[in-house]
Amino acid sequence: MSQVVTSGSFLTLHYRLAGPAGDIINTFADKPATLSLGTGELSPAMEQRLMGLEEGTHATFELPAGEAFGERNPDMQQWVARTLLAKMGDPDEQYAVGDVVQFPTPDGSGSYAGAVVESNETGVRFDFNHPLAGQPVTFEVKLIGVL
Repeated sequence: MSQVVTSGSFLTLHYRLAGPAGDIINTFADKPATLSLGTGELSPAMEQRLMGLEEGTHATFELPAGEAFGERNPDMQQWVARTLLAKMGDPDEQYAVGDVVQFPTPDGSGSYAGAVVESNETGVRFDFNHPLAGQPVTFEVKLIGVL
């Protein structure tokens, strides 16, 4: 009997996340991903789509704009002083619009990404919204194993 996805399931799967501009994540050409439901690795809207699916299922879901990663939040765009960027990384680094830069979390345990929106002599403005925030998302999944 096939296993069915429930909250707390541990999954081995291939998945693809795409927005209007194309794929953001696609594991189909590579090794599959493993993740646990309910730990924040997938957004609640995407976890909801997986509930009740059987092992072996290959499905594609279209999530409306804003559902997968929330709406774009203008407060998530912030200026970062070039002096701070120089301390964090390469002082000679050039920041071009569209570049994605990783920042350490305050406790140093992880990182988060910001995309360059604009820059001037003293700072760079980053957008810390998820790249798919406020956009429709295609979520394709192939469940290989469910524990």
